[in-house]
Amino acid sequence: MNATPDNLVVLAAGGSGGHVFPAEALATELSARGCRLSLITDRRGDAYGGTLGNLETHRIRAGGIAGKSLVAKLRSGPELAFGTLQARGLLKRMQPNVVVGFGGYASVPTMLAAVFGGYATAIHEQNAVLGRANRLLGNRVRRIATSFDDVRFMTKDMTAKSIRTGMPVRAAVIEQRDTPYPHLDETSTVRILVTGGSQGARILSDIVPAALANLADDLKGRLHITQQCRPEDLDRVRAAYGASNITAEIDSFFRDLPKRLADSHLLIGRAGASTVSEATVIGRPAILVPYLYAIDDHQSFNAHALDEAGGGWMMDEEIFTVDGLAQRLNSLLRVPTMMMRAAAASKQAGHPDAAERLADVVFDLIGTNGERRAA
Repeated sequence: MNATPDNLVVLAAGGSGGHVFPAEALATELSARGCRLSLITDRRGDAYGGTLGNLETHRIRAGGIAGKSLVAKLRSGPELAFGTLQARGLLKRMQPNVVVGFGGYASVPTMLAAVFGGYATAIHEQNAVLGRANRLLGNRVRRIATSFDDVRFMTKDMTAKSIRTGMPVRAAVIEQRDTPYPHLDETSTVRILVTGGSQGARILSDIVPAALANLADDLKGRLHITQQCRPEDLDRVRAAYGASNITAEIDSFFRDLPKRLADSHLLIGRAGASTVSEATVIGRPAILVPYLYAIDDHQSFNAHALDEAGGGWMMDEEIFTVDGLAQRLNSLLRVPTMMMRAAAASKQAGHPDAAERLADVVFDLIGTNGERRAA
């Protein structure tokens, strides 16, 4: 169906980039299709850029409980209840056609208010484990969009109303999706991108330079490393690569990270949903090191999904040692065809049209919802 100027979609998102990136991608797609949009987030949310930054934005209270002490959880309850009342008032005034949540506790008050108010609702789950906020909402909303085929903690009823859309990614990533895998043979330069998220990860700074230093001289001479580190790790990582005579670009932030990923032969990083989806959309193999303390160990399930698809290799922190990584890299870099096959499998696992698929879910809800709910 075609959107009309009266089609209003409310997005409920906030928190980490894993929640915000897909909301931004959906907002861009829905805006292009002619929908009106509004964003409801929590009061701790930062100012957003891109399409989200141009939306009418409302901030409400939200009380997260994951990982908190009992006292903190009890304090969060009133915040959640008050935020739900705030969201109820906003929705009653706006009368949206559809309300879409992206997980995280910033979305819970709005989604609860939407469910209780009888509005058409959908949630998107970024990880291979249903997050705790989405677990609370899953049985209540009309549709569940997932990034993976198999999602842990999905009940039978939830599965019946779910659809795999994939994980929507940033426009800068989509721009690189047609970049061919860089030429690779036994003598060519091997470009490796190392990233642990926006602030890097200490374990990668500890292990990767030392593991690469253990490779044979002929391999080290072919390496070109781009590594994103925490600011406090920059000097020691630069020194480590310098001592090994390995060519490396080190920084705490790269604005052109999607381009650098497209130019790389291999990614080494954590296994957040955004990292996995961006690697697969562009089609780059990855060594994924799940964060040991991730809630419900969701990064292990994300990494396992890519490993099982043949697009990468999961290395738990237990085996992500200097010797373990050196052995893995030695076997990969000596057999270029193995890397090329993994790149092809990675790309096959990707969903570059995830934003369009998720927008289709929203439009299906608009089509089945009839007239906007009466006040």
